[in-house]
Amino acid sequence: MKLTFWGAAREVTGSRHLIEINGKKILLDCGLFQGRRKESEEKNRNLGFDAKEIDAVILSHAHIDHSGALPYLVKQGFKGPIFSTFATRDLCNYMLMDSGYIQEKDAEYLNKKYKRRGVSKRIEPLYTQEDAKQTLCQFYGVNYEKAFVVTDGVICSFYNVGHILGAASVHLVVQDKKNKKHYKIGFTGDLGRKNMPLLKDPIPMPETDYFITESTYGDRFHESILDTKETLKEIVNRVARRGGKIIIPAFSVERTQEMVYLLNNLWQDKDIPDIPIYVDSPLSVNVTEVFANHPECFDKNVYDEFLKDRKNPFGFGRLQYTHSVEESKALNYLNGPAIIISSSGMCENGRILHHLKNNIEDERNLVLIIGYMAAHTLGRKILEKQSQVKIFDKMYKLRAEVEKLNAFSGHGDRSDLLDYISRIEGLKEVFVVHGEESQSETYKKYLHEIGIEIVNVPERGQTYDLK
Repeated sequence: MKLTFWGAAREVTGSRHLIEINGKKILLDCGLFQGRRKESEEKNRNLGFDAKEIDAVILSHAHIDHSGALPYLVKQGFKGPIFSTFATRDLCNYMLMDSGYIQEKDAEYLNKKYKRRGVSKRIEPLYTQEDAKQTLCQFYGVNYEKAFVVTDGVICSFYNVGHILGAASVHLVVQDKKNKKHYKIGFTGDLGRKNMPLLKDPIPMPETDYFITESTYGDRFHESILDTKETLKEIVNRVARRGGKIIIPAFSVERTQEMVYLLNNLWQDKDIPDIPIYVDSPLSVNVTEVFANHPECFDKNVYDEFLKDRKNPFGFGRLQYTHSVEESKALNYLNGPAIIISSSGMCENGRILHHLKNNIEDERNLVLIIGYMAAHTLGRKILEKQSQVKIFDKMYKLRAEVEKLNAFSGHGDRSDLLDYISRIEGLKEVFVVHGEESQSETYKKYLHEIGIEIVNVPERGQTYDLK
């Protein structure tokens, strides 16, 4: 039995982990790399393995750095099933189509640019919306905690992990027919946090021999969400008083809905002024509809709001969802204070780029970071408060105020990660992935301190023989 890491190895994006057992190849996640354009393009087009040889994919959740390369895998010849929870499947219906659209538009933009410069080079999109449609036909939805057969000798179960809607940890029971032994392999996907708004807390994982764990915040602690509510209240009031706009880059899944939920609470309690709040992302609009269709994933308070009180926390009074390009462009001419939530979360593409371009040089405004920003992305550069940033190939001065709210992170911090893994019985070996190298290496030390002897921080392409 072999385990090879083809993504999210000593970095945060591009999750892809390959298990080879009984002559079969099973892929855990198939995500896009995000960061420097040239490096990401190279990694996204080089899977590291033959797509035609993959027998099945097990998808932990819908975030693009975990699911976004699935249409490329299919384009390259993968014909097998893609297993996920029902909510993840429903989210991917929108997210993969949106990603295909972005791939097409990015290629179109670059080809126009090359043509203007007289360059004969032509870029083909990584995949198209048609590739995404085919990919969606290969999805199989499965309930949490219901065992199912992946291939001969491999049984899988999903456990709610609280990261985003539908997110799951993966637990495999594997029969190695060569040596007639059974092994148990676990994978966090991305671990969520306890006591967060909206979603249920993570469910513990059963006994496991080999465990793959994320480490995004392996050496950091998050703020309390209760403290964050007060901080958000102060920020909104402060910026509104000076007539500024708050620009919030947010992932369409989870971060947008959590921010909307919290702003709704503040607005209902009259803790913030009655200013317009916009969600400017067609994907976020569709994703929010998926949230409304899966109240079974929510914690008790939010579930009661949906089913008992019949209140929709994603559609309150001052909140407006923009649908058309014209509605989005109209936000450029807003007078007075407002809040604009827009994708993408790392500011690499989407409508957020236009809002940053139009607002980043006004010192009355504020850019509010509420999620992880990978190295070399525009979002990370803004978070680092670089004096100038490039948007659409033009440099802009960063005059707007920049704030970060760590409590919105959907990733567990060091205490969450250690608490989760310390409850797993039978651990023989651990693999630390999905973290910048410094976080992964430091987290490895903490795992040693709680008594786990064999801890690996794999490099991309590194193979382990699980004996």
